Amino acid sequence: MKVTSFHFMPHRELPDDFDKRYKSAWIDAPWWELADAERVGDFYNWSIDELMLAARMGFDGLGTNEHHQNAYGFMCNPNLFGAILARLTRDQGLNPALVQLGATISSTAPPIRVAEEYAVLDCLSGGRLIAGVPLGLGCDADISYGITPITQRERWREALDLMLKAWTTNEFFAWNGKYFQLPRVNLWPRPVQHPHPPILVPGAASSSTWDYCHEHDFPYAFLSYFGGKSAERVMDRFWARAAENGRDENPYRAGFLQLVGVADTDAQAFDEFSEHVEYFYHKCLHLPPQYLAPPGYMDYKSLVNFFTSGMLEYADYTVDLKPLSGRDMIEKGFAVVGSVDTVREQLEAMVKRLNVGHLMTVLQFGSMSHDLAMKNVEQFGRQVLPSLQTVWQDKGWENPWWPVAAKASGASR
Repeated sequence: MKVTSFHFMPHRELPDDFDKRYKSAWIDAPWWELADAERVGDFYNWSIDELMLAARMGFDGLGTNEHHQNAYGFMCNPNLFGAILARLTRDQGLNPALVQLGATISSTAPPIRVAEEYAVLDCLSGGRLIAGVPLGLGCDADISYGITPITQRERWREALDLMLKAWTTNEFFAWNGKYFQLPRVNLWPRPVQHPHPPILVPGAASSSTWDYCHEHDFPYAFLSYFGGKSAERVMDRFWARAAENGRDENPYRAGFLQLVGVADTDAQAFDEFSEHVEYFYHKCLHLPPQYLAPPGYMDYKSLVNFFTSGMLEYADYTVDLKPLSGRDMIEKGFAVVGSVDTVREQLEAMVKRLNVGHLMTVLQFGSMSHDLAMKNVEQFGRQVLPSLQTVWQDKGWENPWWPVAAKASGASR
């Protein structure tokens, strides 16, 4: 099992009435009323420290992502932070994978800018990059960056084709695509990994994305906020589509995102983390459906899958999540919170049920303080991580989607 420490880099100090005063944490949250640049600098530095502690604790990967114009996560360019982590880990003799989850290529023009930055990260890290290529949320690509929703998926596919050709072709070429036109492509630098870094496609249960992954033999990461139980139907469909496309059940084809809080006892964990779980879902995920997926964002096949997948219980995060307390959400399994034994048992059962070989743990979420986040990372790293890393070890599966140069520090393999 590969275990990544993933970070949102959120606003940790939103006012108590935030979700009542503002329509959304995305697009509509005014910086000039809610944030201070010097304090945001603290958030950035704390987040980097938390990720670096995870590297020292032996996590297999460090995860970053991209979002825009929001209080959910300040990481508008994951490659800035990937570069910092590449150099810091190298200087400290640590070799986790850099799991960039990732740069939004559909709204980057031209997308070879991302190909260049990813190549820089692979060079800086000595070949430890995992190149995440998310389709991107509607609120990011369509509203913040002005992409027409119905074109987003087609732009994404063209952008990825262009990136891969730019990394691998040993000749000059012109690109005359539907969305991108370049008279002469000659990418400098190129990645260390040959023919290119592993591709990882994060998504939110789109069947079109699953089919694309299976057709191209790319792994998929389900970025769910609602826990393993709610993901069972989604991942069952993912694996059914894999079989239909002639792919095996190698668990390393799939990843899953999970919020986690660990303490000495279940009671202590509930006391320490409940308020931060509630803050995350009430404030950071204060996001209306027309921003999350504007009309035209989902293609027909994905819409059919969505409306038949049982995912409509929380269709409008600005309304449907508000009646639930932090404790309610933990009891429903949104976040895995408890003692070392509880967390270990729940996560091991979850990854086996979902058949995933890459777990992305979120160990700082919502309003969690830097001190509590560091404690959470350390306790998870010492007492939960080693056991998780042995899952799938006896099954003999190969993982061709992980950088050869990435090796967790002192972890049980």
